[in-house]
Amino acid sequence: MTRRLSRNADGAVTVEFALIGPLFIALMLGVMQIGIGMQNYNAMRSIASDTLRYSVVNYQTNNDLTNTQVRDFTRSIATNSPYGLDSTRLAVRVDSVATPRVIGTIEKTLTITYSVPTVLEIVGFTEFPITYSQSIFLMNE
Repeated sequence: MTRRLSRNADGAVTVEFALIGPLFIALMLGVMQIGIGMQNYNAMRSIASDTLRYSVVNYQTNNDLTNTQVRDFTRSIATNSPYGLDSTRLAVRVDSVATPRVIGTIEKTLTITYSVPTVLEIVGFTEFPITYSQSIFLMNE
């Protein structure tokens, strides 16, 4: 009887999947999480570039923007198409630099922080914030 049980392979695949399956699924979810984080980081970089372009063009047409206007513009493009970031996870700061690094310019610092949603809650990972900062230089004529 023991000889017959030792040669019986019924259920071997099920046992192997039970041992390796959860690890494999967690690995696949981890790859997906990294992809979501990278996509959100690239979106933040593009949003910062769009905000920079908007600020420079407005300043060149003698339309001085306040930090609040720049922040509101950034939030509006970040939450709309094509970026579609969740506004409850998004924080935008625009700060004026007291002493610009380039003489004859106005320097502002745009900081975007976004809490990336997680697909790994089942293994104990929570959402994590990513931050991107961009300097905005406006020429003072």
